Amino acid sequence: MLTVAQDARAACRIVRHLGTDYAVCDVDPASSTLSIFHADETGRAYGGFTALKTDLLRDQTRLDVAMNGGMYEKDLSPVGLLVIDGVEQKPIATGEGWGNFYLLPNGVFALSNGRAIVRETEAYRRSVLTTPDFATQSGPMLVIDGAVHPAFKPESDSLQIRNGIGVDEKGIVHFAISLSPVRFHDVATLYRDALGCPNALFLDGHISSLYAPEIGRIDETYPMGPIIAVTRPMWHGAGSSRVENER
Repeated sequence: MLTVAQDARAACRIVRHLGTDYAVCDVDPASSTLSIFHADETGRAYGGFTALKTDLLRDQTRLDVAMNGGMYEKDLSPVGLLVIDGVEQKPIATGEGWGNFYLLPNGVFALSNGRAIVRETEAYRRSVLTTPDFATQSGPMLVIDGAVHPAFKPESDSLQIRNGIGVDEKGIVHFAISLSPVRFHDVATLYRDALGCPNALFLDGHISSLYAPEIGRIDETYPMGPIIAVTRPMWHGAGSSRVENER
């Protein structure tokens, strides 16, 4: 029996908010292949987009858009929860500590059956009863149920390149990275006011990286741990569909 599969591409654009430009990539997880990657089959962390892209090509898969996907230790292992292909690689972190990850509340980005969510960590623990297909934990949350994280100050003098991920009311996932240094508060209001995301999660600061050839971004300055990526199969023939054998 034959089935026809279709994979939509991520759409990337520049969005201006409060005088700063952001690269924003919009992904529909219901029609795109959105996944989280961390290590190859030998267990070695990819550490960057080039290694991931090379590995995907071996499986006739194209890297479309990607972004660093959560905070990590010096050995590139995740700080908090990581789920890949339905297998929990590291459990959720609920303790206190130093750094942005522990500027509570932090949160989780998760994918299951073509649906994406961003939830504050405790809300995630209460509501998600089964292991998702993919998940990554980072922090702090940028927007929590429509409210900006209470620790963020609109007049803060802490400016960094920052990136995040959010899900809007229609279920569209939005990757965003600032093109110049910004405050936490600025990124949070970008997600809430410009992108319409009631919940959004900070991914990282100055090491933030984006792979989006469509808009001329292929960042490789810093190593990274988990990677959130949109991929597409490489197949021959016209159009955006392919025919596969159903097994």
